[in-house]
Amino acid sequence: MIMTGWSNRFFWLGAAALLCLPISVSAAEIRVKSETLVRGYERDTAAEEGAAVIPVYEYLQIDVDTPDEPGLSMHLYGWGRADLADNEYYEDATDGELLYGYLEYRRETARFNARLGRQYVFAGVTNESIDGLRLGSDLGRYFAGSLYGGQQVALASEQGRDGDSIYGGRLAHRLPGLYELGTSYKNIRNDSSDAEEMAGLDLTAYLPYDLNLHGLSTFNLITEDWAEHSYELRFSLGPLALRPYFQTFQYEDYFGTGANSANPFRFLAGSDEELTVGGADLTLPLGAAWVMVGKFKQYSYEVLDDNSTYYSAEATWSGADHSQIGGEFGFMSGDAAQNDYYLARLFAYWDQLPEALPLGFISGDLVYVGYDRAIFGEDKSLFASFGGGRKFMEEALELKLSADYSSDPYFDEDVRGMLTASYRFGLSR
Repeated sequence: MIMTGWSNRFFWLGAAALLCLPISVSAAEIRVKSETLVRGYERDTAAEEGAAVIPVYEYLQIDVDTPDEPGLSMHLYGWGRADLADNEYYEDATDGELLYGYLEYRRETARFNARLGRQYVFAGVTNESIDGLRLGSDLGRYFAGSLYGGQQVALASEQGRDGDSIYGGRLAHRLPGLYELGTSYKNIRNDSSDAEEMAGLDLTAYLPYDLNLHGLSTFNLITEDWAEHSYELRFSLGPLALRPYFQTFQYEDYFGTGANSANPFRFLAGSDEELTVGGADLTLPLGAAWVMVGKFKQYSYEVLDDNSTYYSAEATWSGADHSQIGGEFGFMSGDAAQNDYYLARLFAYWDQLPEALPLGFISGDLVYVGYDRAIFGEDKSLFASFGGGRKFMEEALELKLSADYSSDPYFDEDVRGMLTASYRFGLSR
């Protein structure tokens, strides 16, 4: 992998820690997964029109743990990129990042869990990548809690890391089999100023007649108003599974945080938009092979003054192993041109090919969108993807070659090719 700065130092620190794991790691399993992608397409650059771009991506995942028992473990995952053409399409011909890399300690007692390093934290209002420490544990039979602190990864390139921090946590009360009610808090500081400060309530309730309710409400402590309400209900009527849901977002409070926020969508706060979404998903299995899915979704934009409704029906047939064929047809009815269209999709993955063929599996995905009104002079878009490959070395190595074509009102046409090599192996120490 190609990494710079803190990520590089942490990677080698993690590698050194691997050699220093306690003696119990002698029974640990080491699992390595490598995925190499070679892509090819053309782009206009400052020096050349239609320049070839040939980036090579390497994704590497390493896990060292004892899956059947708690204890100490290590987890690393990162990517690196090199442009073989090196024609100034990328600002840097090589790049990379450690996506996560942490040491974890688990105990059965009170389900205690501790993670140190670069990690993703999901806890109520928190959905962040941090460099730091997270602790979680049951607090008796009826309570559970977690705390975290460190630095937000997204702020690493924002004027250095001095004065940057993130901390928060979640406290939950539960009655097993009935409900869990959580309260959470998140504070992000950038250059010693508040960038985000959020509080939230989340609920999971197990109601009579197999009704399950899930929801989250988020309050922005900087703007002092509600940012989000998202709730869904799940239940079954015989074989039919239903998931009605309702969501509201106030952009000023959802995206409008402190002036030093690293949120890439913070510019949306100035629109003062309020979005309300409501809908339902219906899933019906037909026998052992077929699944039918119906979707309904209503969007309402207050400032844009647009009300859009989307309906779709999807059918999927699943065969032996991973073979699958399906299709979807849907249409969106709205006031804005980009929200007034119909969509047709066909997709397939087939791995039951004759042994005499050089391919072990083939895949395809075809999406066509027709707009009722032209956008920039175009009234349709098309995406097509086809690929095939084979597995080797008792399925530890998979090679796949694919090609994509797309054309839409915002991009005349684009053709891409990609070769993917996925390799995984494990061993015990």
